[in-house]
Amino acid sequence: MAPISELDTLPDGQLLYIDGEGTLQKVGEHASCREKKIVIFGVPGAFTPTCSLRHVPGFLERGPELKQLGVAHIFCIAVNDPFVVKEWAKTYEANRGGTIQFLADGSAMYTKALGLEFDLTDKGLGMRSRRYALYIDNLVVKRANIEEGGKFEVSTADEILKAVMSCF
Repeated sequence: MAPISELDTLPDGQLLYIDGEGTLQKVGEHASCREKKIVIFGVPGAFTPTCSLRHVPGFLERGPELKQLGVAHIFCIAVNDPFVVKEWAKTYEANRGGTIQFLADGSAMYTKALGLEFDLTDKGLGMRSRRYALYIDNLVVKRANIEEGGKFEVSTADEILKAVMSCF
C-alpha cells in the first residue's frame, strides 16, 4: 500500500489508550477528527531514543502554538500496547495538561492502513511505524511529512508548525 499523502482522506480505525481510572478506551479516528484540525505524529515505538528525547518534547514545546492556530488535538501514535504507551506518557511531566494524547496501535493495524509500516523484524523489533507527522483538516490530509529510514528531519514539530501556518 502506498503511504498516505496530501489530499488523501484519513482512514478510519481504532486506537487504544488507558484512561486515568485504568480502563482501556478505544478512539475512533474519524469520530475524533471529523470537522477538526488535528496533528498526528507517529513513532516507531515508546521509549526509543529519538522519539523520547526529540520527537515528543518538540510537540510538547510547540503544542500551545499549534493549539493557538486551531489544532484541536495532537495525537502521538506508537506501535506498542496501551499499557506501555501509558507508562511512556507518564514520563512527560510537561504533558500533565494533556497537550498530547498518546495512543497505542499494538498490532500496527492503523499504521498499515496509513501505509506507514516499517518492518524491523530482522533487527528483532517486529513491525513498527515510520516516523511521520500529519496535519489533517476535517479528515483530509493537508500535509504528510514522512521520514525515510531512521531519519528525523521532516516530521519535527517545527516542520508541522510551518505547515499549519502555511495553510492560513
